[in-house]
Amino acid sequence: MSAHCQLTGAAPVFGNRVSHSHRRTRRRWNPNIQHRRYWLPSENRHVRLTLSARAIRTLDKIGIEAAVTRIRARGEKI
Repeated sequence: MSAHCQLTGAAPVFGNRVSHSHRRTRRRWNPNIQHRRYWLPSENRHVRLTLSARAIRTLDKIGIEAAVTRIRARGEKI
């Protein structure tokens, strides 16, 4: 699960590439995944998260503690 966001759960989406002659072949759209390291004050350690660009903006808004709570609620291990 390399192209998978830990906070939002964003994963690749599949569809068709359509040529000029209208032939269809399968393709996939990957989310914009970034690796970020955040300081988690409650556990006195750094955590490395795999986040989409949208999730990084969400994390900036809600804070690292709330984000870690959401990630753990989804069943992900940090």
